[in-house]
Amino acid sequence: MILRSTLAALILGMSFFPGLVIGGDEIRINQIQVIGTHNSYHIAPHSNVQGLLGAKGRDVAKALDYTHRPLAEQFSELGIRQIELDVFADPAGGHYAHPGARLILKGLRKDPGPDPNQGGVAEHPGFKVFHIQDIDYLSRTPTFAEALRQVHQWSAEHRDHVPILVLVELKDDSIPALPTRPVPFDRAALDAIDAEIHAIFGAGEFLSPDDLRGSHETLLDAIKAEGWPSLEASRGQVLFALDNEGPNRDLYLADHPALRGRAMFVNVDRNHPAAAWMKRNDPIQEFDEIQSLVKAGFLVRTRADADTMEGRKNDPNRREKALASGAQFISTDFPEPRPEISVYQVRLSGNRIARVNPVSGPIKSDDRDLEAGKKSVRR
Repeated sequence: MILRSTLAALILGMSFFPGLVIGGDEIRINQIQVIGTHNSYHIAPHSNVQGLLGAKGRDVAKALDYTHRPLAEQFSELGIRQIELDVFADPAGGHYAHPGARLILKGLRKDPGPDPNQGGVAEHPGFKVFHIQDIDYLSRTPTFAEALRQVHQWSAEHRDHVPILVLVELKDDSIPALPTRPVPFDRAALDAIDAEIHAIFGAGEFLSPDDLRGSHETLLDAIKAEGWPSLEASRGQVLFALDNEGPNRDLYLADHPALRGRAMFVNVDRNHPAAAWMKRNDPIQEFDEIQSLVKAGFLVRTRADADTMEGRKNDPNRREKALASGAQFISTDFPEPRPEISVYQVRLSGNRIARVNPVSGPIKSDDRDLEAGKKSVRR
């Protein structure tokens, strides 16, 4: 098998080491495509909580009915290379320790399900990771620091992995009828998010906006002049991106022109000095725009499904548009099928972890997996 692969590589004029050179052109990290997960920490609400939600509308309960594996399993067993973390500020500790749904169920003398404050984890000050206050609070990684440690540990143990994108969505919206009002993010909280990233990921372990910018004035200038780093130079690294738009994003950018000194990329207009990474979550309605952004050198994240609907209908249309769009990161709630629902899942053909991007890649077709030294991936 090794001899045959080596001969094929020599015949095609390509490097045998995956991802190094294709047709004389070095592959860059904007020229690959990988699969990610949406709300990657998520555990479906307990059945009794689902019952409360179902009383308000079956669609709400269905949309929250998905559970992801632990992060390390997602990386190793499913080949996931993009995750998403929803982060709540909790500077005093305990703000989210007693969700409303649990209090209601206890009052009804019903089993409230797992306690998100096991071991007092929710009582300690610090950023928390879960989906929606009071109703959707179960998490594989209860704190932001724990999520970062898990990513860092796996990355350190698998130094040849293709870059992993970590989306960070800051949650501080109040929701009518829910008793808990989230703590707003201010400048100090945003600085603290960056500080937690820097506390766990050292230089060379993650790709920051400053790393991409180099000696250029803006990120946009750097992409136009130099492009993204090569895949080989970026193996074992992690990128962070702020999923928010609006006030929190603008505050994150304030006093940090073109993201100078910041740890995360942000979603802005393609002509903005900080433009480098974009989110375009609807690959059907935004298909042409995604392709345009990818061709222009930007990184793009899109979604293959939403609210579990595609999975329940076994509808591949959105998934296929996402794959064809050239978005480098395609997130899903179905990295593996759920037999009780359908056979729907999102993966790259041949169970690959990373492939040459169908839009921005230096060649249009290639059946190799760009993940170096990968083990078999179960789907």
